Amino acid sequence: MNVCTFIPLRAPRKFSASSAVQGLSLFPLQICGRCRRYPNRTPEICFFMSVLFCAALAYPQTSVLGFTPSSAAHEAEVEAKFKSIPSPDEERRQHHIFTAEPHVAGSPRNNELARYIADEWRNEGLEDVVIHRYDVYGSNPKSTSLEMIAPVHYRAGLRELPIPGDPDSKKKNISSAWSGMSASGEVTAPLVYAHSGNPEDYEYLRKQSIDVKGKVVLVRYSNPYSYRGFKALTAQREGAAAILIYSDPAEDGYKKGKVDPAGPWGPEYHIQRGAITYDFMVPGDPLTPGWASVPGAKRISVDEAVSIPKIMALPLSWHDAKPLLAQMDGPLAPADWQGGLPIKYRLGGNRVRVHVKIEMDNSIQPYYVVEGRIRGAELPDEWIVLGNHRDAWVFGGVDPSSGTASMMELTRALGKMAREGIRPRRTVVVCSWDGEEVGLTGSTEWGEQFANELREQGIAYINVDEATSGADFHGQAVASLAPMLIETTHSLQDPSGKSLYEAWKASAARESSETRSGAVTDFNLADTRIGSGSDHTVFLNFIGMPVLGLGFEGPYGVYHSAYDDFFWVNRFGDPGYRYHTLMSKLWGVLALRLANADLLPFDFVTYADNIRQFVNELQKDQDKNMLGQPPKPALSEVEGAVQPREARESPLDLKPVLDAVDAFESAGKRLNESISSALKSGSIDPKLADAINHGMMQVERNWLNPDGIPGRPWFKHMLYGARFTYAHLELPGLTEAVEKQDWGAAKQQAEILRAALKKNTALLDELSSKLTQ
Repeated sequence: MNVCTFIPLRAPRKFSASSAVQGLSLFPLQICGRCRRYPNRTPEICFFMSVLFCAALAYPQTSVLGFTPSSAAHEAEVEAKFKSIPSPDEERRQHHIFTAEPHVAGSPRNNELARYIADEWRNEGLEDVVIHRYDVYGSNPKSTSLEMIAPVHYRAGLRELPIPGDPDSKKKNISSAWSGMSASGEVTAPLVYAHSGNPEDYEYLRKQSIDVKGKVVLVRYSNPYSYRGFKALTAQREGAAAILIYSDPAEDGYKKGKVDPAGPWGPEYHIQRGAITYDFMVPGDPLTPGWASVPGAKRISVDEAVSIPKIMALPLSWHDAKPLLAQMDGPLAPADWQGGLPIKYRLGGNRVRVHVKIEMDNSIQPYYVVEGRIRGAELPDEWIVLGNHRDAWVFGGVDPSSGTASMMELTRALGKMAREGIRPRRTVVVCSWDGEEVGLTGSTEWGEQFANELREQGIAYINVDEATSGADFHGQAVASLAPMLIETTHSLQDPSGKSLYEAWKASAARESSETRSGAVTDFNLADTRIGSGSDHTVFLNFIGMPVLGLGFEGPYGVYHSAYDDFFWVNRFGDPGYRYHTLMSKLWGVLALRLANADLLPFDFVTYADNIRQFVNELQKDQDKNMLGQPPKPALSEVEGAVQPREARESPLDLKPVLDAVDAFESAGKRLNESISSALKSGSIDPKLADAINHGMMQVERNWLNPDGIPGRPWFKHMLYGARFTYAHLELPGLTEAVEKQDWGAAKQQAEILRAALKKNTALLDELSSKLTQ
């Protein structure tokens, strides 16, 4: 026979029985290795294809973490069915509904959208759909105003002007500038420029003999990035009367590139709204810290609530900030304090006086969480929880409505399959959170209400806040789920034509090159350094559930402004809604793999390696401090300078912790080998599988310290935490003690961590033993 030598244009990573069924559509993608032309379908080629078709049936998908070979083949068919359902047109339709009007937490429109979601889910086939009401301490503006009264008069507009081509930007119900959880009040005082409003900025001002007590401070949003609530707390502790936070064009405006409507960056009038809640202390309803705000719940007083700010705060556009900065006197600000405006930035403190007046409605308000389920066919009392928040500062084009649209397509696909008799083995719970923007409120209250059930039955939580503002994928995971996330991205195609894995690795390599952070490998591809600032917080830090966080990112200069809307997403964020659709598919496939796995796909060897890295980094920081360099101040210490220390021997020995990490890693390897052998055997006794799975679920719970982080007892995870800026903080209790050089507390925290490692090592060995009996 005269048959060409065929090679694939793009060889698939795995070839499953489900893909073989599509044989005739797959083979035209092959090309002759010698003549480099597409062959015609001759009888000889059909024979060749039939051989490969039979081979595919005989050798189904090679492996999927947590699945026996036969289960993996069936899972591939289920996933293929699921991935065929989400549609870009339907993503766009849903996105248009959610971005049609402003829908801040507690507003009539946001509550209407809760009812809409519940009705849609019932129609799609979801079960047990319920709307939970939580009466929480919420925040809404009555009025805000800002005037410069000296040396010249200027009244800030505090409004975003319409931009050409964007009809939503003309709507009259767009709010003026306001900060959630701001205190009410009125003050006339001098204005001081305090750069990014971090502790070191006020220390610099002190060195210039500038005292901010009783004054108004003007700070920038992101230089370097820190959560606006931390800026507010720092200003409050410094004695400032009010804080103004503006968006400088150096961070998210014309210095970055073209601005909306010509480009994705923030235009002159854009205002980044946001809450200043001190939810890094306690998230959720400030008056029910650690328990749910259900009817009859005990409430503490406002004065007792540590997460309620006592300072007035107001966000500004650079249009309103520029006249204030231009009139400043005083010393010239340092070079790294200079911004993108064509003026010399000065520190001020005397010449410019402003009048700030803010009246808020901070009171008990109802927030609504929508919950729906696809009940598991075999293990209904084991839950995979998925969530996205619904509330937005204005239209929420990216944040959060891109995620909401992807969630709605995900639920439509799962509901359609359930109606056709294709159910996951475990229950998939889907939630639309309320009040995330105020203080992670809805998810925290729901998590606190069902904490016991979640600790018994929760497998993992998968969070999507913003589905997409661009094409670069960013995946977060506790380290034990990072391999499963990476494996799953091999099975999805990116709109670029590459696999999602290839696209992810390429974008991560570009970012690594820009930041000089080293080569990208599968070990460091997923982000395993998880801070706070979104709805995963209660699940990881309070309940002890493994979490994943998903998002596609790109240039995004309209965050929390009125310009973050349907127009911006269609023009810049995701024209064609291809990444919205990919997010629905990825989110759903991850849920299905967790829901259908024979043995849950946790990898504790990876977890051990990650913990070792955390401990080694802490050891290096400690060694630097012992060499006479000043210790890094804990973010709760915002007053006073830290002086260099004389070099001395480290009083904290971390070797026992590292030895415990090594033992945990060895136990993880033994468990991996036992699981691999059990899965290859093709058959696992259901009772044994149940015991192994529940044992592995307990590992994450064992990282919880019932007493919590010292000073922040709500946050209980020993490995993952967040600084006051929302930035990730590894080994939080131990790290904060070392940074304070409180060696007694550090030794105590090290021993707590060592004991948890020992407990989990024994648990993994017990599970290995059960599998090998």
